[in-house]
Amino acid sequence: MTTLSRLLLSAALGLATTLCVPTQAVAEACGAPATAIHTIQGSGPASPMVGQTVTVEGILTQDSRHKGGFGGFYLQQADTETDQDPATSEALFIYTRQAAGKPGQRLRLTGTVKEYHGLTELVDVGKLTVCGEGELPKPIEVSLPWSQPPESLENMRVRFAAPLTVIDHYNLALYGELTLAAEDQVIPTEYLAPGPAAVTQARNNHQHRVFLDDGLAVRNPDPVPWPPGGLDGRNTVRAGDTVSQLQGVLDFRFGQWRVQPDRQPVFKASNERPQPPGKPDDVDLRIVTLNLENYFNGNGQGAGFPTARGAESVAAFREQNQRLVAALTLPDPDILAVTELENDGYGPDSAVAELAARLGAEWRFVATPGDDGSDAIRSALLYRTDRATPVGEASRQPSEPMGRPPLAQMFQARHGDQVVRIVVTHLKSKSCRNASGKDSDQKDGQGCFNYRRSQATETMLDWLGSLPAPDTLAGTLITGDLNSYAQEDPVQVLYRQGFTSLVHHFHPCQQDHCPHHSYRYRGEKGSLDYALASASLLPHVIHAQTWNINADEPRALGYDQPPRIPVSGPWRSSDHNPVITDIRLPSP
Repeated sequence: MTTLSRLLLSAALGLATTLCVPTQAVAEACGAPATAIHTIQGSGPASPMVGQTVTVEGILTQDSRHKGGFGGFYLQQADTETDQDPATSEALFIYTRQAAGKPGQRLRLTGTVKEYHGLTELVDVGKLTVCGEGELPKPIEVSLPWSQPPESLENMRVRFAAPLTVIDHYNLALYGELTLAAEDQVIPTEYLAPGPAAVTQARNNHQHRVFLDDGLAVRNPDPVPWPPGGLDGRNTVRAGDTVSQLQGVLDFRFGQWRVQPDRQPVFKASNERPQPPGKPDDVDLRIVTLNLENYFNGNGQGAGFPTARGAESVAAFREQNQRLVAALTLPDPDILAVTELENDGYGPDSAVAELAARLGAEWRFVATPGDDGSDAIRSALLYRTDRATPVGEASRQPSEPMGRPPLAQMFQARHGDQVVRIVVTHLKSKSCRNASGKDSDQKDGQGCFNYRRSQATETMLDWLGSLPAPDTLAGTLITGDLNSYAQEDPVQVLYRQGFTSLVHHFHPCQQDHCPHHSYRYRGEKGSLDYALASASLLPHVIHAQTWNINADEPRALGYDQPPRIPVSGPWRSSDHNPVITDIRLPSP
């Protein structure tokens, strides 16, 4: 081959090489054709491209590759590249530990489409290229109830137009999350009869929520992320408080829609801690009812911890005592009706004796030795000897299927001869453990063991009807934890027998206005604790109310909850709010 031929061949090969390199580079280069993210997301609940390998290009909006994060980042199509279809999301979660890229930069990468527990993401990410600086997509304005299906906004930047209300903080310290809704939510069977309408409303409540998350996939975050400044005994976040200027990525994890904020939202104490309710001058008897959330005192001599149900240590028991004494005494009661008290007799080391001693020298308890049932907990009555006097013998219901027989005792006020019979009871919970047959969940909104609660209520009424009724008896007050909301069957049994729920009488509860409640469960509030007056007693009741010191406070402030935050005063002394009833008896 001549020299000229070699030169011509070399030039031809070089030209071919030059032409081939750009062809391959263009396929991988920033700005080259790529699969649109909205095509991957599709308009349904799952991607139509699961399992396929795709190349995408978009803006990194939020990075979660930090320690404790979700192991990836969120990639959203630039605003100029969207399909303008509100049914399709323009963003993906990219599951990768590759470190390239930061928020605001444009990235190009290849990965495999996957649905991970409802979250559309790319995995097995290959080459990841930083294409330069971009512009963050503008957040989409949304509202609750959802202004558009959240699936259509998955992984996208959003901004909530209006303030949202904190409705649950059960996992605040455990997972760093708060549940938010447009407004506080009331459990449907508080104002609707059990059945299809209540079930539909409950489903609607749960669908129109969003979680405020902390961007971490860790348990027990330290510090607790909300409220700003850190949770402590004074800086709390109560259900009913509001959160505004909420903006971030709309994420879907652990079965819930979540906002991973990209700026600090603004918290407002819209549900401030209330002062103790004042006591009218003309009240003859003030009765305070409270579920103590397992008051167990070990061996009564400073040992025996952890207990079967209550405090795990002497220090925790001291904290429990401090809070409960504040909760029980600040309203200035004459009589206390309590539930979830250790069933360990009436000796000097018993739980009821210790509670009475902590309350003060003027306090005594009603004793029914040998008749308290077989359960680990019982109900009890305590009274101030300078204000109330027991009349006649105390009585326990002879049998009760839960082993927690109700307690009845007549009391006379300091002045006058009229008496009130006070009955304290505690019905079985809604937990479905060991439920079967009629006690199983009937899917009508009442939970498990509703049949047993109803039967127990009817049995209690039969027993009360057998008790002596002196001429001086002004009426009967049934109080305690019924584990039933106001429209559920056990409470209806009492209504049919002429009893009136006093808190509901003075403060009716509706879907959009329920100012008094005693319990909060999974973001819905309602009343499990009652004071119910017989027809003859009702005219003598001045007022009844709940004192919202517990149910709206975060569980993380509980005396037995990590991270064991000290609290001064009555706050989160239990998981139930006390019910306060004021009675004025006829003058002699």
